[in-house]
Formats: sequence, C-alpha cells, structure tokens
Amino acid sequence: MLEPSNNDQLPAIPGKRYFTIGEVSDLCDVKPHVLRYWEQEFPQLKPVKRRGNRRYYQRQDVLMIRQIRSLLYEQGYTIGGARLQLTDGANNGDQATHYHQLIRQMIAELEDVLDVLRA
Repeated sequence: MLEPSNNDQLPAIPGKRYFTIGEVSDLCDVKPHVLRYWEQEFPQLKPVKRRGNRRYYQRQDVLMIRQIRSLLYEQGYTIGGARLQLTDGANNGDQATHYHQLIRQMIAELEDVLDVLRA
C-alpha cells in the first residue's frame, strides 16, 4: 500500500478494533478536517458512525488513509488521480503491496510483543 521507505516514519498501528478521528490523525499524520474531506472524495473510506455522528475507524480504514496519504503527499497524485489509482489497483488485483504492508505491520507488532516478553 505505502512505499516502504516513507511508511517507516509513521507510528505502528495499535492492536485495537476501533480508532477515533484524533487517533487516526496521529497515526497517519493527517489533520482531522482532511480525513473528513477524504471521506467525501474516496468511496473506499467509510468509517463507522455512532452516537452524535462520531467516527470510528477500523484497521483497514487506517491502512487506506495511509495509502491515500502516500498517493497524494509523497507520490504527487491529484485527488482524482489517487481515486483512479485506488480503483484501478483494486480492479487489477494489485494486492501484493497491501499484503506486504500488512506483513510489515504484523512483524512490527510481534517485535513489540517480543520486547515486552523479554523485559
């Protein structure tokens, strides 16, 4: 999903089921108002909304936001170009980078667990 060289700068995604917009903002280094805007522009981004229209993002939403962030900020795509890239990538079965990102995330989390067990 993300370019590996740029993803190292973002914090690891904690093992939680749901994240608030503030947490996602910190995890993805994107301001909350930008996240709300991206929800309107990218149909793939659909956080769960509960009481008072509060947004709760799941892990796949955070990964999607990181991918959108990479396309826009690091690879220089426009909103429309990023939208096309996301839909074309999904249609072409380009899931290898997605799985690569998930595996890297799992490795980082397992290393954290190992550090806790060693302490």
